[in-house]
Amino acid sequence: MDIMYRSTRSTQTRVTASRAILNGLADDGGLYVPEQIPALDIPLSKLADMTYQETALAVMRKFLTDYTEEELSYCISRAYDSKFDTEEIAPLTEADNACYLELFHGPTIAFKDMALSILPYLMTTAAAKNQEKHEIVILTATSGDTGKAALAGFADVPGTKIIVFYPKDGVSPVQERQMVTQKGANTCVIGIRGNFDDAQTGVKKLFSDRELKKELEQKGFCFSSANSINIGRLVPQIVYYVHAYGRLLSMGKISAGEKINVVVPTGNFGNILAAFYAKNMGLPIAKLICASNENKVLFDFFESGVYNRNREFHLTSSPSMDILISSNLERLIYRVAGEDAKKNSSFMESLAKTGSYEITAEMRQALSDFIGGYATEEQTSEEIRQLYEKEHYVIDTHTAVASHVYRSYRLETGDDTAAVVVSTASPYKFARSVMQSIDSSCKDLGDFELIDRLCAASGTPVPAAIEEIRTAPVLHDQVIRADEMEAAVKRFLFA
Repeated sequence: MDIMYRSTRSTQTRVTASRAILNGLADDGGLYVPEQIPALDIPLSKLADMTYQETALAVMRKFLTDYTEEELSYCISRAYDSKFDTEEIAPLTEADNACYLELFHGPTIAFKDMALSILPYLMTTAAAKNQEKHEIVILTATSGDTGKAALAGFADVPGTKIIVFYPKDGVSPVQERQMVTQKGANTCVIGIRGNFDDAQTGVKKLFSDRELKKELEQKGFCFSSANSINIGRLVPQIVYYVHAYGRLLSMGKISAGEKINVVVPTGNFGNILAAFYAKNMGLPIAKLICASNENKVLFDFFESGVYNRNREFHLTSSPSMDILISSNLERLIYRVAGEDAKKNSSFMESLAKTGSYEITAEMRQALSDFIGGYATEEQTSEEIRQLYEKEHYVIDTHTAVASHVYRSYRLETGDDTAAVVVSTASPYKFARSVMQSIDSSCKDLGDFELIDRLCAASGTPVPAAIEEIRTAPVLHDQVIRADEMEAAVKRFLFA
C-alpha cells in the first residue's frame, strides 16, 4: 500500500514521502502527515531477535513507500554503523525498576543522532528520485541538540548547504561549542538574541516567504528542514520504540503482546509523537507519559485542554526542552480533530494571533492515553543525585526530568506496567548541571574540568564528541537579532 502525505492545514496538498522529506514544510505552513498510519506487519515475538537495522527497515518501509527496499537498506546501513559507540545502537539499561533507552551513543551524543544520521541519505536519495536540480539548503532552528546532529550529518554532503540558528544564551556551553566548532564548507551556525521560539518562528517565516522562495530558486537553491517538522526526522524516531519493545522481550521483562508505558522528556513534541505513531502501528503501548521541565506548557495542555504560550519563559538546566511552542503537537491536534485541516488551521491561527487555543471535550477524550507531568529544577537535580547514589548510574538533566515524572506517576497511580524511560542525551553534554547535582563542591570548576570529574564519577570514558572540541577552534561567531535572519541567510548563500 502506497502511503501519501498531506499538509495539516490543507486538503489540496498530497505528495509522496520523498517529496515531503525534500520540502520539509508544506507551502501552506502545515506539517506533512501520512494519510494513514500503516500497521506493523511482523509478529511482535520476532522483534526480540531483530537487529536495530532490521527493525529500522521493517518500520521505515511501511511509511516511506516510494523508496525501494534497496534504497532504504542503503540509507540504513550508512546511518547506523560504527559512528555509534555501541553495536546495539540504542541499548536499554536497567536501573532502579526502570529501563532507560539510551539514545545518545551516536556521533553528537544526543538522541537527535538517531534520525539525523539517516536524514541526509534519505534526502539525497529523494533529490535523485524527484530530479531535484536545485542545491538543497537545510534551514534549522535548534534548542541545542538538533543543530549539532544536523551539522554533523550534512557537513560536506554534496548538493547541500546547512544553516543552523540557536538561542545564543539558551544552550549549554558544550552544546554551543559543539556547534560553533563545526567544520564543513557548506555549514553556517548563527546565534540569535532571543530564545528557541524566536529562532523557530523565524525559520518558519523564511519557509513561508514566497518571494524569498522565488529568489532562491532563481539562484539555484531550495529550502528543506532537519527539524522534527520534517517527516524524514519523525519516521526514523518511530524505530527505536519498536526496537525497545524487542529488547524488553529479549530481556524477559515482558511477553509478546504485553503493554508497556513510555516516558519521554518533551519540548517540541516530536519524540513522543513518534511513540504515538508506534502505538498506532500496533505496538502495545499503554500510557504515553509526557515529561516537561518548568516550561510546562504541555503539562498544562494535557491537564486543561488549553494550549497557552503566554507565560514566563524559563532558562533551565534542560535547555532542549525550553520551548513554549511545541511544533509537532500540530500533527497530534490534526489527528484528534478528525484530520480536519480547516479545524486544525483555526487552532494554529489562534496560536499565532493570541498565543493560545482550546480543544474540544471530544478531542480531549481522544488524548486519554497521554499523561502529563513536570519536574522543577530542584527535582531534576535531586533525581540525578538519588539515581547516582542508589545505582551509580549517571543521567543527564533531560532524562532526569523524565525519570522524576515517571517515579511520581508510579507513586500516584501504583501502575507497575513495564516502562521505558527515554534517555535523550549523554550526561557529558550537561556536565556542569550533572556534577553540581552529584557533588556540590564542583561549582567553581571549568567546563572541561567538570567533564573529567564526571568521567571519574561515572566510570565511563569521555565520548569522542567531547574530546574533539576541547581544543577545536571557533569557526562560527555570528550573533544576530531574529529579524536579521533573512539577511544572514542571503549573505551565506549568495556570497
